[in-house]
Amino acid sequence: MDVVKKLFTGLFSGLIATVFSACDGMALQELKPGVSTARDVRNRMGRPAMEWKDNDGTLTWEYPRTPEGIVNYMIVIGPDSILREVRQVLTEENFARVKMGMSKEEVRRLLGQPAHELYFPLKKEHVWDWKTKTLFNTDSFFNVHFDDSEQVIRTSNNDVSRG
Repeated sequence: MDVVKKLFTGLFSGLIATVFSACDGMALQELKPGVSTARDVRNRMGRPAMEWKDNDGTLTWEYPRTPEGIVNYMIVIGPDSILREVRQVLTEENFARVKMGMSKEEVRRLLGQPAHELYFPLKKEHVWDWKTKTLFNTDSFFNVHFDDSEQVIRTSNNDVSRG
């Protein structure tokens, strides 16, 4: 029975991830930087999980696809309410930008909502992770470790076991 349950759970998770991915792909194809409006973005992508406003009036909207997805989108809207940029932020380049001493807010703005948030009381360590793919197309997690003052103390990676 456990084998059937694991198989069903794996297939269902994969199906959900594929459907979300396909929906995002279609919605993102319809959005054109310099042309599409903030309303167009909301109509196609829904309400953002987080919104940041910069001093120049630019908005950054976060569209996480975690915990099952391997992408998080940051969509930049200009002060004129016109789409400026769509970025998939779960990249090796962005992972490399996470440095010791960064705050949780800085990491969230860089990578978007984590897939999981864990606390290890004996180590007094908070860990956020994001699911990603390795060069060999295997599932992996990028982890950011914070101390109790909510500052980055290190990063790590671990492969997802298939079991």
